[in-house]
Amino acid sequence: MNGRFPIAIHIMTLLCASDEVMSSDYMAGSINVNPVLVRKELSNLIRHRLIISQQGKKGGYKLGKDAKHISLASIYQAVKPEAILGQARNEPNPACPIGRQINRHLKELNTQIEQTMLNKLGDTTLAEFCKKFA
Repeated sequence: MNGRFPIAIHIMTLLCASDEVMSSDYMAGSINVNPVLVRKELSNLIRHRLIISQQGKKGGYKLGKDAKHISLASIYQAVKPEAILGQARNEPNPACPIGRQINRHLKELNTQIEQTMLNKLGDTTLAEFCKKFA
């Protein structure tokens, strides 16, 4: 698992908790990361239509739709890694009885784990998650 989901969920929760547009610098301060990481994730969340940006002197970011219509699963899917369990950089030995099958079985396991996680995340909206901070 990479660090993109925690950053994205933090951004989305900040935006959910405020009706005002929010700057990337403010978000970076809350998350305690470099603003470049926040801006990269903001671009991705805009591309997935989860947030919108406002240009200008009083510009910033806000949710693209009501928080009750955003599931945690949709946030995860916007930032998900290629494989939850990671990926080996080498190709296993095809002459080995384990090596020639391991990637297929790991891919199946990865798919099962991801589906279980998506089911759980899909049961919670951003609005419900945001209530934990009230």
